[in-house]
Amino acid sequence: MRFLTAGESHGKALTVIIEGMPAGLEMDLEFISKRLALRRSGYGRGGRMKIETDSPILTGGVVYGKTTGAPLSFLLENKDHARWSAALAGEAEEVEIDRDKSLDRIGVQVTRPRPGHADLAGAMKYGFDDIRPVIERASARETAARVIAGSAAQLLLKEFGIKTYSRVVSIGSVRDENLYTDWDLDRLEASDLRVLCDPEPFIAEIKRAKGNGDSLGGVVEVKVTGMIPGLGSYVQWDRRLDGRIAQAVMSIPAIKGVEIGLGFAAAGLPGSMVHDAIGYTDRYFRLSNNAGGIEGGISNGEDLVVRAAKKPIPTLYKPLKTVEIKTHEKMEASIERSDVTAVPAASIVVEAMVAWVIAESLVEKFGGDSLTDMKKSVAAYLERLGEI
Repeated sequence: MRFLTAGESHGKALTVIIEGMPAGLEMDLEFISKRLALRRSGYGRGGRMKIETDSPILTGGVVYGKTTGAPLSFLLENKDHARWSAALAGEAEEVEIDRDKSLDRIGVQVTRPRPGHADLAGAMKYGFDDIRPVIERASARETAARVIAGSAAQLLLKEFGIKTYSRVVSIGSVRDENLYTDWDLDRLEASDLRVLCDPEPFIAEIKRAKGNGDSLGGVVEVKVTGMIPGLGSYVQWDRRLDGRIAQAVMSIPAIKGVEIGLGFAAAGLPGSMVHDAIGYTDRYFRLSNNAGGIEGGISNGEDLVVRAAKKPIPTLYKPLKTVEIKTHEKMEASIERSDVTAVPAASIVVEAMVAWVIAESLVEKFGGDSLTDMKKSVAAYLERLGEI
């Protein structure tokens, strides 16, 4: 399976094309819409999220409510395009936006790159003397398209009893130090911050950053239950499941680190405290899960545990120093409408990308022409495992 996205942050729409989804899967648009709504939400988000409704339009690949094996295509309209259409056509120099106490107009042409963003690197690579084209595509708005693809993957995984969950571990200097065996899903879904603990310290941290014109990053965690052992492989570098997950998650804008299981903490511990002892009843299992569900690049049947570190958003209302790209004069960086933090939203995007890789690996191992054939292949495989 693979998916492609197209579209700009303030263009008419985002487009998603998914290839390789097996035939016979019911495509639940209500579920996809709910996932998109979770991506839009979260304490610390900016004004753009109040504009977009993110109602996906299915334009191909489904007949009678089920996939046909042909490519799936989705359209996600950008409601904010209405105020940007003239500007992006070169007919206006500024765009008026809903005032958010810091910003009420945005210049269309941008020549003061923001440190930490793709602005300058993108302009240099593609030969632009105006950063706007870079901003429009490098924007995290593109992740809404990824959530559509990841949600479709989640629907496939559910057919095999595989479920994904995500939560926020830290925002700024505030961290949830609890180790949860079971997640309180009702509390998680009711939380604007997607935390399982008291949200007040997180809220206070975000308010402080906003008051200082600053932004915050954080760490999110994804857990996948019902994993089938044997996804991924050690036989080639690019088939290792942990490597594929890391690449997919690192491709998300602003993600700067990925760990699985104990991750970086394992480097400071002796082997006797890291490796998971093996047990057996009617199946093999691990007495702990420090490996996070992957050994040798292959899923071992335990829960998959992935964490990702997200850097603070590069747009600052008290901007850093930069250089104007036409004159090379020292200036302050440009300001775009932005969030104080998007860590809760990032948890949904990371979950989507992890779900995609697991679904991709599932189709790769068990064939993907039809859901019926896949289920037969999985059943036969699990029966064989039961004989080992």
